[in-house]
Amino acid sequence: MSEAIKAGTRNAANVIAMVGLALGGIFGMLGTMFTARNLQAACWAIDGAGLVVATVILALKYFRQEKDLVAAGFLLFSLASGVMLAGTATTLSASVPSFGAGAALWVVALLLVSIPGEYALWARLAGMIASILFTIVSARIFWGVQLLPTASPLPYFAYPFLVLAIVGWIWKLLRAS
Repeated sequence: MSEAIKAGTRNAANVIAMVGLALGGIFGMLGTMFTARNLQAACWAIDGAGLVVATVILALKYFRQEKDLVAAGFLLFSLASGVMLAGTATTLSASVPSFGAGAALWVVALLLVSIPGEYALWARLAGMIASILFTIVSARIFWGVQLLPTASPLPYFAYPFLVLAIVGWIWKLLRAS
């Protein structure tokens, strides 16, 4: 394969990843703001699908670069988003088990992506803060608390830190394109 084709493929993958991350961040936050369950579900379906696609692409990208911890983090993030996506079509209370499991996977995924020095410090710190907050969320759910995905203060105030980390991932992709 020629170098021009390889570069074009890498750029297309970066664009798809950026779009998926942006859809995930935007529609994930929108879903928490809507009270109509059908609008929440639609937003979170777009959010989840976008994040799954984007993070699988990023996992492959970092795997090829032999940055295994970051690659594993993005693969786990994809799995977490897929687990959460499974609960999207149910009621909020019925989605709690898949949300708790997904949040637990987000914790380790965010740490694997944030601890190595791959991203800007501000994005890594946002990912680590989100990881700490989602640790509390998933621990409470596994402890038996019926903690809805829209509950405040947590997980509601954990999402902005997650989105800020995602913005950092997009920022790096923009700079690479």
